[in-house]
Amino acid sequence: MHKLRFRHVHLDFHTSEKIPGVGSEFDADEFVATLKHARVNSINLFAKCHHGMLYYYSRFPAQHPHLTCNLLALQIEACHKHDIRCPIYISVGFDEYMAREHPEWVEVDEAGRRCGPAVLQPGWKKMCFASPYIDYVIEQTEEVLDIFGSEVDGFWFDIISQGGVFGKWALAEFDKAGLDPRNPDHVQAVRQSLVDRFRERMTVLVRTKAPQATIFYNSGHVYPGFRRTLHCFTHLELESLPSGGWGYAHFPVTVRYARGLGLDYLGMTGKFSKTWGHFNSYKPQAALEYECLNMLANGAKCCVGDQLHPRGRLDPATYELLRAVYEKVEEREPWCEDAEALAEIGVFNVEAIGRHDAQVDSAALGAYRALLEGRHQFDFVDAEMDWSRYRLIILPDKILCDEALARKVDEYVASGGSLIASHESGLTPDKSAFALRCLPVRLLGDLPYNPDFLKPLGDLADNLPRAEIVMYDRGLKVEAAPEAQILARIWEPYFNRDWNHFCSHFHTPPEREGPDPGVVAHGRVVYFAHPIFGCFGRHGMVAYKHLILNAVRRLVPDPMVIADAPTTLHITVCRQEAKRRMVYHLIHYIPEKRTLEADYLEDILPLYDIPFWLRAPRPAKAYLAPRGGDLDFTVQGAYVHLRVPEIRGHAMVVLDDAPTEVAG
Repeated sequence: MHKLRFRHVHLDFHTSEKIPGVGSEFDADEFVATLKHARVNSINLFAKCHHGMLYYYSRFPAQHPHLTCNLLALQIEACHKHDIRCPIYISVGFDEYMAREHPEWVEVDEAGRRCGPAVLQPGWKKMCFASPYIDYVIEQTEEVLDIFGSEVDGFWFDIISQGGVFGKWALAEFDKAGLDPRNPDHVQAVRQSLVDRFRERMTVLVRTKAPQATIFYNSGHVYPGFRRTLHCFTHLELESLPSGGWGYAHFPVTVRYARGLGLDYLGMTGKFSKTWGHFNSYKPQAALEYECLNMLANGAKCCVGDQLHPRGRLDPATYELLRAVYEKVEEREPWCEDAEALAEIGVFNVEAIGRHDAQVDSAALGAYRALLEGRHQFDFVDAEMDWSRYRLIILPDKILCDEALARKVDEYVASGGSLIASHESGLTPDKSAFALRCLPVRLLGDLPYNPDFLKPLGDLADNLPRAEIVMYDRGLKVEAAPEAQILARIWEPYFNRDWNHFCSHFHTPPEREGPDPGVVAHGRVVYFAHPIFGCFGRHGMVAYKHLILNAVRRLVPDPMVIADAPTTLHITVCRQEAKRRMVYHLIHYIPEKRTLEADYLEDILPLYDIPFWLRAPRPAKAYLAPRGGDLDFTVQGAYVHLRVPEIRGHAMVVLDDAPTEVAG
């Protein structure tokens, strides 16, 4: 497995052919001094940008017409003199030069229109992967390999996706495969095959000419078919710019899936106050610090995006900001190197079975927020991963089960694992019945009322009002198995809201206890009739979170971490096996919704004197890293109990293993 460095920069350089003096102020010594000052030890440099321009001396006519020096060559030479890695960026899906030269190579949508902005609107055109354009990309990459040879550290291929597949070359793909372009499933299959074929072809080229080079294809990370060409990657880079539309939940969900794929990985954010490509735009230090330290806490390396000015000088303000953050990353690296993020709960990743966009699915978001605020340690998983390390698997809301997945879930439960399923999860693909034998319910149809109400019973009611709880999203009507335990019952309103009878502003109040169960348990299995995870993700009602956490507590009564702290304190647990120590990342940053577009983070609010219970054997030593002192601790049953005097944004509690006794 390729081993990434910790402190990367992604240096965008999308520069119009209309701009003069490209690279005219580039100074190799100043360039490297600025990077070293900011503690950068790896940087993505541009061979070809979205404009289709080339930034090295090339035989292709797309060399930038105003390039004043052999910019890429000078950048690589300067970086290598100072042990800074520099993978080479090549734009694939966007190429304005080729879109003008060969408009027939642009993607075509189902209506016969070329994809992209209108003729008189600025913006990128999307290139068709079935057209001869891909041969051009291959040839241009081969030229870079021939010019730079052993100096090639790696490649970063961008916009590896296919949208419109209705141009003449793409339609020919349907004919060759015997597929129907009117069938949406066939359309997706052709899109995927074009992307797969490009990755396979490009990977063969790179590995033939530069076997030492790293390879990454940027196009999102969890979507149908992604695993088919995972072997074409040397590592993963998780693009997730919170201010650019991804939000602060996207990276934690994605990284908890990516870390189970067997490759090294890094998180990618940007220094921009908004999204990519904004010049002289800076986010607050606290925000960038949070984003990078959260990467470390999840076992990832760090990458921050910047954009180089056309004249070739790095922006000093950007690299002062980056230095302030990367100094913190650098001093924490000894406790992050080769650290494995630990988890005892696996959430089946709904994105892995059909979503591909920047917004986190509401069911995944609800599961993430509930477990994070409950301080549980969890991954997002798919059907191909080994689930034996997890004490609990969660199927949130809409995980339909074909025969293979149903068999995997049932075998997991039969072998001693615990399961929480909700709403449609566990149904057959046609939604006619439950496919899971382990679920203690039988499907009867949809519940008759929406909204209706849930009355939790026993320990499921912990931390909840002693009342019925409104359920905003419609659930399923199920019959509990005779041996099952009812953990909550459904209460019904007077009637559904309609034109001819309604009550109050939004919905009708509860009138009576209905005949249907709302939450059913048997052994190590709990089933929610409502889409409880999506309810929490969409509506944010704290009662939904407590229903989830109460169910988790039944199945995982002794979690890895317990803390008497605000829910805004997030905790991840890592293991450094080679150094025989546990590392607990304590993260306390609070993004705020200050704009209509994105969360905002400016201030760090410290916490003081926080008690923790860490499920671990008696350690030889407990201390704060990187510069804290020793911590007093006691052992209380299976837990090490200690108090952390201060958490200012980020702290690490380290437990060194006690010496292993050797028999005499």
